Amino acid sequence: MRNLLTPAVLAFLVALAACTPKTADKTAATKNPAIPEQSMEWDTIGKPLTGEDAGWDEEAPEEYIFMDEAEVMPGAEPVSDTLPRYNASHTFEHDLIHTKLALSFDWEKKRAKGVATLTLRPWFYPTDKLTLDAKNFDIHSIHFEGKTEPLKYDYDNEKLVIQLGKTFTRKDKYTVVISYTAKPDERESFGGSAAISSDKGLYFINADGADAEKPRQIWTQGETESNSFWFPTVDKPNERCTQEMYLTVEDKYTTLSNGILVSSKKNTDGTRTDYWKMDKPHAPYLFMMAIGEYAVVKDNWRGIPVDYYVEPKFKEYARDIYPYTTEMLEFFSQKLDFAYPWPKFSQVVVRDYVSGAMENTTAVIYGEFVQQDKRGLLDNHWTNEKVVAHEMFHHWFGDLVTTESWANLTLNEGFANYSEYLWLEHKYGRDEADHHEMSERQGYIYSALGGGHPLIDFGYENRESMFDAHSYNKGGAILHMLRTYLGDDAFFSGLSYYLKKHEYTDVEAHELRLAFEDVSGQDLNWFFNQWFFKAGHPNLDIRYDWDESAGMATVTIDQTQDASNDVPYIFDLPLKVDIYDADGKVRREDIRVTKRSQTFTFKAAAKPALINVDAEKALLAVKSDNHTAAEWAFMYRNAPRYQDRRDAIDNLKNDPSENAGIFREALQDKHWSIRQDAISFVDIMDPAVQTLVAKLAENDPEPAVRAAAIGALGQTADKKYVPLYQKGMQADQAYSVLGASLDALSNTDPEAALAAAKNLEADENPGIILAVAELYANAPDAGALAWFQKSAPKIDNMATFKFYDLFTQYLIGLEDPAVLDQAPSGFQAVALDSTASLWRRFSNTKAIADLRNYYAEKANKAKVDELSAMLKTIRENEKDETLKMYYGMFDQP
Repeated sequence: MRNLLTPAVLAFLVALAACTPKTADKTAATKNPAIPEQSMEWDTIGKPLTGEDAGWDEEAPEEYIFMDEAEVMPGAEPVSDTLPRYNASHTFEHDLIHTKLALSFDWEKKRAKGVATLTLRPWFYPTDKLTLDAKNFDIHSIHFEGKTEPLKYDYDNEKLVIQLGKTFTRKDKYTVVISYTAKPDERESFGGSAAISSDKGLYFINADGADAEKPRQIWTQGETESNSFWFPTVDKPNERCTQEMYLTVEDKYTTLSNGILVSSKKNTDGTRTDYWKMDKPHAPYLFMMAIGEYAVVKDNWRGIPVDYYVEPKFKEYARDIYPYTTEMLEFFSQKLDFAYPWPKFSQVVVRDYVSGAMENTTAVIYGEFVQQDKRGLLDNHWTNEKVVAHEMFHHWFGDLVTTESWANLTLNEGFANYSEYLWLEHKYGRDEADHHEMSERQGYIYSALGGGHPLIDFGYENRESMFDAHSYNKGGAILHMLRTYLGDDAFFSGLSYYLKKHEYTDVEAHELRLAFEDVSGQDLNWFFNQWFFKAGHPNLDIRYDWDESAGMATVTIDQTQDASNDVPYIFDLPLKVDIYDADGKVRREDIRVTKRSQTFTFKAAAKPALINVDAEKALLAVKSDNHTAAEWAFMYRNAPRYQDRRDAIDNLKNDPSENAGIFREALQDKHWSIRQDAISFVDIMDPAVQTLVAKLAENDPEPAVRAAAIGALGQTADKKYVPLYQKGMQADQAYSVLGASLDALSNTDPEAALAAAKNLEADENPGIILAVAELYANAPDAGALAWFQKSAPKIDNMATFKFYDLFTQYLIGLEDPAVLDQAPSGFQAVALDSTASLWRRFSNTKAIADLRNYYAEKANKAKVDELSAMLKTIRENEKDETLKMYYGMFDQP
């Protein structure tokens, strides 16, 4: 499962409160500029070595002397007289062996008529009843297979309890047949979460065909426990069974389900029955079906079918939409020393999906955000590659070996998160992987600002809440730390051993630990205890000194994390420390941090040019790394890791004129994100700088860099760059480059820019719509109002954020009271439309809030009250609890 909505909204919210770190004259702390100042500090990893393994005797050599400062322990927390909440793994009463489903559909009523044939046996204890998850069904009949006598049952609309009429033992296997109707839309209330916005399980899209712009589709979403809204089962992650599915649909529709399509039979009534079979056991939440009018592009890997399902107009881009699929299958199979274990790998895009993507076994579902033409994918190829890798890796970690409980969810999602790193490292090199990992760590740090929880969290309040930046981002970061500590050979051998030992079973975190221990021979309880079973992360303050007379350099590391809410007072952190001389020669030292405050001393006849703590940059921590500007500059030029250069650049930004040489060098950095960032901190009016930036605008392989370079050149208003902008608007350029070119042209030749925008008005691609909207917002004209109104319904997903920000900017800039008075009612209509996407509802609500804030600045109390009442109505009528939560930030101007 990969969720995109919540990170996007979270990033947006964080951006509102973001601030830039301060840099002192002599020292500067390594801080993330997007993290609020009071919480900043940065990075760390670890397991201590002891005795002979550590490489030192009790009498340590002079170059490695520990000077420990006094410890101050935190006060004791109050003791509760109540046991803490504990969410146990599902207790087995039966083992579900096989599920056979026969389904047909009533589009008008949004119902599925089903017959479920379930084969089971008691788990251990004899029993005369069977309890199944079966939510909101009409039950028509229940009997044993081959019998006609009905079985008695009790049903409360959630649990179906069948009286078996006799006692069965664990040696007895039996099969029941249940005829039912699933009614996913006929409920008084619906659940959902930040990660998975609805729990209906079965979804009918454009069921009445009223929306001519949207295809009719049926699809499912099972995780966490929503598949029991469309078939009766034991809907728990530690259950698994084999599967058959018979889907009867109109002949024009294509179907997809788990396993192999065995047969397809046309019926006399114009329908067709497709028979899908999965002969390897997997969890019920991974069962799926998708039905719609699709083009199917066929591929294969090692003789296994690999199919790409897309809407027909995207057929020629199918391999671009699902990039490098067969290459990834080969890479992961070799990396894990475990060949892809399933009979096929299919991928399908659906409309109005309730999350980002889902790893249904052999049949991955994606939201429509991935479905773009080749030009649109120029800006988004990283997203598509990472999400394909993520869902594919789940077929080992999540589908083959499955978490036994939602408390252990990171055993699915932490691995899938880390697969993105592995793929980027393989395909593009470590810098690209480290850039990605930096973003993932920041996402976790943001989420932990309001309080965290243990990675393995048996005390969760709701299982849906486990789908957060702990299970995903922190889980992936911890795996990277473990890899760094163990070494690649032991780490990947451990993964392979873990998979082979536990294939087609469920697992908990201790089984992962034991696998690594069996392979490496090490005791890893220390690592799992602090990183998996405790909360939080280290906050480190790192200071440096050099004693010329003693010829010794010192590093003092203070752990400053708040040791409450299950956060360790002291983390055990083995670290690599690189010590550089003035010529750039480096030596590496191993240290371990085992004290709240600890000083390490190293021989240094001359003052080190740089001491680089956590030299591998693998540690998940918040670090305040106190270097001088000269040391940051040295780090940029000499330290080997992406994070070294990123930290250096970030800490020199507050005085770009003093560090102009570094930023000019950074224009030619080997990683695109640093080149892109450097463009904002060079003097674009300097002719020599313009020459460098123009080369980036013309030739940089990454669209984001070309767009930033063009944007910078646009500030010069120099007409000699107009041909460059015109080139940037050609059909082979990314939409980000087009938008930047149009904006730069408007600064240089406004009339030419408006003419170019007019030629683009009919284009419905979101990238072009945003480019035109930005131009019109920056130069408001009444003639553009009709275009904004016509374009608004065509914008969805993440593009809605920017579009509605620009729309409100345009409305305010137009300075037409009549137009401004009419706009909020249109925004409210969309915000109250439950059929509109979460993106559109949120963006229209925010547009009203922005207009309310504008009126507040103008001291127009009547309008403020009017729009505040609108916002209150929207919030009261919103059914999605996540949106309601976000709407809370609009309560006050």
